[in-house]
Amino acid sequence: MPEIIKTLLIVCPLVFLAGFVDSVAGGGGLISLPAYLFCGIPAHMASGTNKVVNSIGTSVAAGKYIKSGKINLRYAIIAAVFALLGSAIGTEIATLLSDRVFKIIILCALPTAAIILTIKKDFGKDGSIPSRSYTKRTEYILCAIIGLFIGCYDGMVGPGTGTFMIMAFTAVMGMDLLTSSGCAKVGNLASNIASAIVWIINGHVYWALVIPAAACNVLGNYLGARYAIKGGSKRIRSMIFVVLALLFVKILFEII
Repeated sequence: MPEIIKTLLIVCPLVFLAGFVDSVAGGGGLISLPAYLFCGIPAHMASGTNKVVNSIGTSVAAGKYIKSGKINLRYAIIAAVFALLGSAIGTEIATLLSDRVFKIIILCALPTAAIILTIKKDFGKDGSIPSRSYTKRTEYILCAIIGLFIGCYDGMVGPGTGTFMIMAFTAVMGMDLLTSSGCAKVGNLASNIASAIVWIINGHVYWALVIPAAACNVLGNYLGARYAIKGGSKRIRSMIFVVLALLFVKILFEII
């Protein structure tokens, strides 16, 4: 059997699953990137291919959320712009400080996020969040801060960016998890496209995989967004636990 066929048989199902998870609660990269690496694809080529494929899939999920009306587009665009800036800053910081330090910090933060979701059982539940009495200017500033800080995390560490952005929109802006997920998709899309362009320019994309993997990722994102929109915040909340657990195990394994 040709090597490319073996690679596709491994990558495509996992990329589909990654798209489904990512469109619901973020964190799809925790599944898709290891799939490429498992097939023996060099790390830079795996990262570049992953970003190109994810950009295509995320655009479908973002479009699905926008079409459904489960999104605040103004908030999403502001966060997306500042996420790009934050990602650039985070990347610069990552070159100066120890990667291990960041991973230890995130390892401590993940259980905290899980505890918040466990204790506050109505966190992000439809209709359970009191409206915030912010001025328009304050709302825009807060969205910019969310984008900047989560984007900075994306540049420094990466995995789970969409999940943390969903939780930030819910906690700070008073959105339900479904609307937060829609806004996070737009933020993630901007960051993914910027990163994908850099990888393409540097020639780190395995183009033979892009079309079949993107097709599977698009299908996963479409079905995942549909699943989230129909199920509301309850389904997103459950999936966030799964993503947080995957991220915790991944980082703990890397530290050990």
